[in-house]
Amino acid sequence: MTFKLISIYIMSLFYVFAGIKHFTNPTWYMKIMPPYLPLHKELVYISGAFEIILGLMLLLDKTRFVGAWGLILLLIAIFPANIYLAQTNGAALNISPTLAWGRLPFQAIFILIAYWHTKALATST
Repeated sequence: MTFKLISIYIMSLFYVFAGIKHFTNPTWYMKIMPPYLPLHKELVYISGAFEIILGLMLLLDKTRFVGAWGLILLLIAIFPANIYLAQTNGAALNISPTLAWGRLPFQAIFILIAYWHTKALATST
């Protein structure tokens, strides 16, 4: 099994788990919704559903390309929540300002990993 395939499984599990958490604990996610966005609970549920669907799409060769691009778009769409958390210096989730601001670069890393998964798996090991 290649490193890339292992990372696909890990990434899929991460997004599916995070998506499920949107339904089991929506209040946590609503705390970082920027005030200017309407329908906070609905947006949390919609983003959670997309995380689950797109995470599962990573597992299949036929849907991986679309799933990975979908995750890139989703990560861009939810970035304002991470910015809002940083703007509150972590107060929205009762975390340190360092952690709140330190989360921001990880969004780019997650986007790069998703982009890597838009490329076909190598046929040789």
